Amino acid sequence: MEIRIRETGALVTDQQFRAMHPNTGFPVPLTEATVNDFGGDVVLEGPQAQPTRYQVAFRDGVEQIDGQWFTKYSVSDMEQEAKDALDAQQAKSMRDERNRRIAALDWTQGKDIPDGISGPAAVVRQALRDVPSQAGFPWDVQWPETSTELAKNN
Repeated sequence: MEIRIRETGALVTDQQFRAMHPNTGFPVPLTEATVNDFGGDVVLEGPQAQPTRYQVAFRDGVEQIDGQWFTKYSVSDMEQEAKDALDAQQAKSMRDERNRRIAALDWTQGKDIPDGISGPAAVVRQALRDVPSQAGFPWDVQWPETSTELAKNN
């Protein structure tokens, strides 16, 4: 629990609040009425910020709404370096997934595989190799048919 001290505006935990009043036996847990009697206000959890892909949410103090105190959250744009790192991480993740899907089709490329399976699989493998060239890569990837779907079709 977080408590706002009315006199100073300071924010304290329930343990700190109890320590401020060492000769008082408080109920466990502290009640809003008890906190109020000792000059404090319970701080309720406010609505969470909704950052976009290139933003970060952070706690930005407290605010009073209709007589109650709430945590306040804000968003901030990422620095370009952080955006680039996030894009690189996503690109690596999508390439890893692409490589996993290609590996799952390796069985279709043997010389003893009938053309009915290897033909469509070769098209899918090429589409998988082309994934990083898609316009929305790495955030909007359109995956081609999988080996499971190929097996069903043959």
